[in-house]
Amino acid sequence: MKEIESGQLMAEKQQYVSQINNRPPIGKKLKKHWRLYVLIAPAIIFFAIFNYFPMYGVIISFKDYVATKGIWGSSWVGFKHFERFFHAYNFWELIRNTFFINIYQLAMFPVSIIVALSINEVRNSFFKKSVQTITYAPHFISVVVMTGMIVAFLSPSTGIINKGISLLGFEPIAFLAEPGWFKTIFVQSGVWQGLGWSAIIYLAALAGVNPELHEAARVDGASRFQRIIHINIPAIIPVMVILLILDVGNLLSVGFEKIYLLQNPLNMEASDVIQTYVYRAGLLEGQYSFSAAVGLFNSIVTLILLIIVNYIARRTTNNSLW
Repeated sequence: MKEIESGQLMAEKQQYVSQINNRPPIGKKLKKHWRLYVLIAPAIIFFAIFNYFPMYGVIISFKDYVATKGIWGSSWVGFKHFERFFHAYNFWELIRNTFFINIYQLAMFPVSIIVALSINEVRNSFFKKSVQTITYAPHFISVVVMTGMIVAFLSPSTGIINKGISLLGFEPIAFLAEPGWFKTIFVQSGVWQGLGWSAIIYLAALAGVNPELHEAARVDGASRFQRIIHINIPAIIPVMVILLILDVGNLLSVGFEKIYLLQNPLNMEASDVIQTYVYRAGLLEGQYSFSAAVGLFNSIVTLILLIIVNYIARRTTNNSLW
């Protein structure tokens, strides 16, 4: 038995070696498929310039950077800036706010799935297209306009939300002045804005479900709900897993623009996250090395979380990014 297994391994190894040896040279492949390489070149150049080349600046996290001396001329200080951040008075507040906002967002992950499953079950084409248009439209509103709308709607004196509260006999609420409301406002407005757009991917996956499966289920007496549970949901599980991994990969990357625009001294207790702290320390206070160290810490933790979640997904569902 062992001899057979070893023989199979040797045969597979020889086949693999022969495939490598028979591969055409790189120059020949480039000449043959040059149109495809030209097509993908802009994306490669973009990521090289704006994502990979700036990594060179991470060095200043371990230096006392002085602009007149340059990156290499500045003195090395090791982990001084990391230790300073870990011992900062608001370190745990920043971590808590960043994690809680993102976990709150992850808790809303099933909403787009429910919307996609609901739209998929609609049979009236006019109503279906109308719902899709209404749910997709907010995605195209810019962040600045969206925050302006939120501030206007939640104004204690003129906001439509507080007008409704006053009509019910209650006192107006200063939503953006109370820290307890900030996370809910931020997350729920994001859910509303991205609801329809997030459902597009699931609708595309549902479009690939074989109609014969539903027909067979109907013959067997399955209800619509049972068909959703046993046919539609299993069909979109791979997409769900991939999108969940990507969302976890952004666990510490809260949308800076929206938080910064909604932030004020009264809700700072709940709205101050790592990104806004880096902005204040780096651009407003000129602490470039310190802010780079905080940003690097954020990136490392995000990478670790992404690897862990991807590993768990691969072991449990056989679906992963790599």
